[in-house]
Amino acid sequence: MQKLRTIDRVLDAALAACPDSPAVEAISGVWSYRELNDQARRAAGAMWKLGVRPGDRVAACLPNDLDIIAAFHGAQRIGAVWAGVGEALSEGEQEHVRALCEPMLVLAGPKYRLKHAGRVDLSRWTELLAADESAPSVEHDIDAPAAIAFTSGTSGQPKAVVHSQRNMLLPGAALAHTRGWGPDLRKGDSFPLTILNLMVLSTLLTAQVGGCCVIMNRRDASGVAEWIASHKITLWNGAPAQLYDLARRDDVDLSSLREVWSGGADTSDALRREFAERYGLIPRATYGLTEAPTIVSIDPVGADWREGSSGQVLPQYDVAAYDDDGVRLPPGDLGELRLAATEVGPFADEWRPLLGYWENGGVRPTESSVIATGDMGTVDENGWLTVLDRKKLVIIRGGANIYPLEVERVISTHPDIAKVVVYPVPDDRLGERVATAFEGVGPIDTDALAELCRQELSPYKVPEIWTQVEALPVNAMGKVQRSGLAEFVSAQSTSTAKGLA
Repeated sequence: MQKLRTIDRVLDAALAACPDSPAVEAISGVWSYRELNDQARRAAGAMWKLGVRPGDRVAACLPNDLDIIAAFHGAQRIGAVWAGVGEALSEGEQEHVRALCEPMLVLAGPKYRLKHAGRVDLSRWTELLAADESAPSVEHDIDAPAAIAFTSGTSGQPKAVVHSQRNMLLPGAALAHTRGWGPDLRKGDSFPLTILNLMVLSTLLTAQVGGCCVIMNRRDASGVAEWIASHKITLWNGAPAQLYDLARRDDVDLSSLREVWSGGADTSDALRREFAERYGLIPRATYGLTEAPTIVSIDPVGADWREGSSGQVLPQYDVAAYDDDGVRLPPGDLGELRLAATEVGPFADEWRPLLGYWENGGVRPTESSVIATGDMGTVDENGWLTVLDRKKLVIIRGGANIYPLEVERVISTHPDIAKVVVYPVPDDRLGERVATAFEGVGPIDTDALAELCRQELSPYKVPEIWTQVEALPVNAMGKVQRSGLAEFVSAQSTSTAKGLA
C-alpha cells in the first residue's frame, strides 16, 4: 500500500499521468483533472476571502453537480471542516444539522430553507469563483478534524461524527487494493453527495485510481438507467429499492456495468438473484457505518457471495462479535459487532477510530479504539460478515428476542414485496408484539405472508399485525425512518391484526 496523501494532494498522481482525462461528470458538464484542480483552487480562494480559516466549519446544501465537488476539495485545501446539509431535510431538520456543526459558511442551493448570517447563495458563490483567487498555503495534518458526517437518524436525531482526512482516504485505498481498479473506472452515484460517505466513495475514491466519478442527478429507475447507458458507467452504487425497480424493467441497457453495489439498507437474497437473472450481474452486498466511515465489508469481485451475508471485511479492519461483557467471541458466534484496526497485512494500524462527536463547538473524543457498532451479527473465520439486526431494535416478546431484520428477510422473498419493516407494538401481556408494514405491487394477501413466515421462522417470530402502505417513510439513503413509525402506520387504513395466543 502506498502512503496516504492529504486530500490537497489526492489529485497529484492523475494530474501528472493524465491531466486531461475526465475526473468528474455531472448534469452541468465534465471536468478534467486539470479543470477540477483549478476549480478546487478557486473554491479554496473564495472561502478564504469569505474569512474561512483552518478548523472553521463549511457546510453545503447543494445538488449533485460540479459545484459541490469543487467546494469539498476547496474546503479540504484550507483545512476547513466539511459538513453536508441534506436537500430533502425539512426546515427544522436542516436547522438541527446547522446548529450541531455551527458552520461559519453555508453554501446554499435552491433547497436550503434557512436564512442566517454566513449563508452564501450560488449566485454570489459564482461571482467569487470568477474572481480567480487562491488561498495561501496551509499546513495539513492528515489526522486532524476534516469533515462531519451525520448519522442517519432513523430512530431519532442524528449525531455529528467527526472524521480525519486519513479515514476519508482509506476506503478508496483499500477498495482499489482489493478490487484492482485503474483509470478505466467510471463510478456512478445517485445518492446525495451531501452525505459524507458518498463524497468519500465518489471523488476521493476515483481520484486515487485516476478514474472518473459520474454524479447523477436522478434516483428513479429510468433516470439511473439513462445515466448508466449514456455515460458508460462501469460501477454503480444503488439502494435495494432501486435494484428492485430495475429488476422489473426490460427496456434499459446496463451493459457497461462491471459491478453493481447495494447499500444503505438490507438487500434480500431473492432480489440479488432476480437482478442477476435480468442483467447477468450479481449485486455486491455491502455493510457500512457512518462511524467507519463508509464500507466495512463487501462481496468480493466476481460472483462469489453467501446467503444472508454482507460480504467480507475490508483489509484495514478487524471486525468481530463481542458479548455483553465486552469479551470477544469465537468466529461464527453471534454478538455485537465491534470495529478496530487490523494488526496484520499491508493495512496494519492504518485505520483510526472516528475522532469523536461534534458537540458544543468542539470534538468530544471517543473513549476506546474499538468501536461498538450497535449491530448484532457474526464474522466467520474467512471474514464473511452477517448482520442480524440493530441491537437496540430487538423486539422482546414474552421474554424471547426477535430481530426484525431476520423477519424482514423472509417477508422480502415474496415476489411482490418492494419494501418491508418489522417493528414492535406495546402489549400488556407479552410486553411487545411483532408488527410489520410493507410496500407491494398491488394488494397482497397477508395470510400468504404469514404462512411464508411460519415456514421459515419460529411461531413467536411471525408478525401479528400487518399493514400495507403506499410508501414507507425513508431517508436519503433509502433507510426506513423508524422514528415515529408506529404512529405513521397507525394512520393507515389497511391494517389487519392476526393474534397469537
